[in-house]
Amino acid sequence: MPSVGHVACSRAFDAWAAAINHSCGSFRVQTRAVGFSGSLKAYESSAVRASLVEASDGTQLLRTSEDVRKDGSDKFFAVLQLRGRCGIAQRDAQALLLPGDITLVDAAQPFDVQFITTARQVSLIVPRQALERNLRAMRVHCARRIPASSAVAGLVRHLMLATLGQIHAGLGRSEGEAALDAMVHLLRPAIDQAQEGEHPDGGGRLQRALDFIERHIDAEELGPEAIARGIGISVRGLYRLFAAQGLAVGQYIRNRRLDLCAETLRSATCPQKLAAVAYSWGFADPSHFSTAFKARFGVSPGQYRRQHLGGAAPH
Repeated sequence: MPSVGHVACSRAFDAWAAAINHSCGSFRVQTRAVGFSGSLKAYESSAVRASLVEASDGTQLLRTSEDVRKDGSDKFFAVLQLRGRCGIAQRDAQALLLPGDITLVDAAQPFDVQFITTARQVSLIVPRQALERNLRAMRVHCARRIPASSAVAGLVRHLMLATLGQIHAGLGRSEGEAALDAMVHLLRPAIDQAQEGEHPDGGGRLQRALDFIERHIDAEELGPEAIARGIGISVRGLYRLFAAQGLAVGQYIRNRRLDLCAETLRSATCPQKLAAVAYSWGFADPSHFSTAFKARFGVSPGQYRRQHLGGAAPH
């Protein structure tokens, strides 16, 4: 017959595992700890979701391909280690996190987290669109340690903890989104460093392609043929440049236009009707724009504008 203490620990572990799956997504959770102890505190506002997680040594969180299929892949985790040591592995990369270290993990790919000692960490959900909006075509290298001693880690740590501290004070949607954007911008130098030397010949051509897209993003005729002609390469070569970063040309253009439309809709000084906003950023069909916008942001353009500005707005 199991002891009272064993039953209590088992119940505590089951409750902790359920909290992980509720707040962070689908995971397989196991522990080798004889006397498990753990806790989870959830932080949630209209734009920011995070968890403060603590667990005994020997605890493992495993996210499998089946778990990815269960709850989607529209996010990354920014993990800030506060105490103890944890190992995080994804694909061919591994990061050993010490207090103050940070790493990024892609929820669309299997990964596992090992609590090497009793440890505490913050796991902040970063929407995939926030990374795409701010990093453009940069490939995000996951499970790479950003050391606590770096300026990047110090700045992100300060902003992350300050943002969580404001949630219970009523952090608004626009403030939360601004904080997420700022964190992604701060992480950019570390992501840039991880990319150094990865594509020594293609990097310049890719940047020229991105610059061409930015200059012509409002042109309805912008497409692979126009871009390739504008930077002097073949269409096939253009596709290869984007594929090397895990991107598709048409999808990148559409998402960039949608992000610029969203930026316009968030502006209190924008008097334009929704169709005019769509036309101004290269969309030829307002109904297609509305469908694509809702697929990317989860709400219609009109709802998005009202959420950020409140009250009535021109339609």
